[in-house]
Amino acid sequence: MTTPPVCSYEGSDYQRSFWDEANRAYEDRVEAIALRRLLPHGGARLLELGAGAGRNTLRYTGFEHVFLVDYSRTQLEQARQRLGTGPHYTYVAADIYHLPFAPAAFPAATMVRTLHHMTDPLAALRQTRHSLARGGIFVLEFANKRNLKSIARWLLRRQPWSPFDRAPVEFAELNFDFHPDAVADWLRTAGFNIERRLTVSHFRLPIIKRLLPLPLLVGMDSLAQWTGDLWQLTPSVFLRAGAKGADEPAPPGALWRCPACGNLDLHSGADGLTCAQCHRLWPCRDGIYDFRDPPA
Repeated sequence: MTTPPVCSYEGSDYQRSFWDEANRAYEDRVEAIALRRLLPHGGARLLELGAGAGRNTLRYTGFEHVFLVDYSRTQLEQARQRLGTGPHYTYVAADIYHLPFAPAAFPAATMVRTLHHMTDPLAALRQTRHSLARGGIFVLEFANKRNLKSIARWLLRRQPWSPFDRAPVEFAELNFDFHPDAVADWLRTAGFNIERRLTVSHFRLPIIKRLLPLPLLVGMDSLAQWTGDLWQLTPSVFLRAGAKGADEPAPPGALWRCPACGNLDLHSGADGLTCAQCHRLWPCRDGIYDFRDPPA
């Protein structure tokens, strides 16, 4: 399999260093509000793309089964320690450009703080659409280059790139900000119809977070989120999109797809899943399926 470069959090303490110990309770709380507003109340399966250490997974309580997908096995190990084993969670290490799921296997999917690592976001969105059933709901968060801070910096000539240009800007290696119109174009091309937008993290500036109490910040952001269908000027934008168009035919009840050859007939065994066509073994170790090629 060939793939664009992948940003791997293998071995990272991202959950602890970025979220638990870095004064980001405000961002976490307002993202939870956006997810609650955009997601369906529940369903049989949810595909969580870029699940990391499972920060958001417990927010999907209405779904009977959550499939946590991340490229990093160590992030999934942290999620498994947090959430445990059992019938409600399946942990999958996979490349988002080669998802191991049958067509239309899921009625809902989320991708939060993940698209900004994509050098080919359209390809990632097409893979997501392939895994969703027609009419399925996709909740996407992306890093918005056309935010008030970047506009001010550009007007003051403190940054060389224009926030109004549709081209992605790579502010760090494999970390991109995207123009909202470009994201909308990619979604339409991938087979989605945008239903609602929410603007999130209006008050992310450190000085504002120091001066105002957390409940007030969260309350103000909660109200301001509804402006998302009018304009998008925040560093983070959430949207809900519906999967449109016809689905690729798949056998009833099919779940897995071999990322190497595309075959839908995978046999479950003690060591993992074996493709009946190319005979590739996709291992399952300590409760985590590994569909990376080669495993990282």
